[in-house]
Amino acid sequence: MARVIEDGNNLVLKLSIWEKIGASHKDVVVPRNKLVKKTVHKNAWSNQVLKGFRAPGAAIPFVILLGTMRYRGGKDFTAIYKRNSVTIYEFQDTKFKRWIVTQ
Repeated sequence: MARVIEDGNNLVLKLSIWEKIGASHKDVVVPRNKLVKKTVHKNAWSNQVLKGFRAPGAAIPFVILLGTMRYRGGKDFTAIYKRNSVTIYEFQDTKFKRWIVTQ
């Protein structure tokens, strides 16, 4: 399962080997000072949380959503499993505007 690790001045989204394959992506590293906000949502599958379409990645509705979500104005990285709550990390001036990760 994807984990967010604090590594010195960086936040690292650490993916397992299967998550790297499913998301078609490697671990994501962002400077800690780019973090704007961190929130928790109980319903990860709502329109309040998810934006756009998945490309690339893997998805089975309400089971797994893994990879990049693209939308007008940016993109998010998701690692959502089942109907568990998620933590949303919002960033400024980075490749991904948000990380949405199951707790």
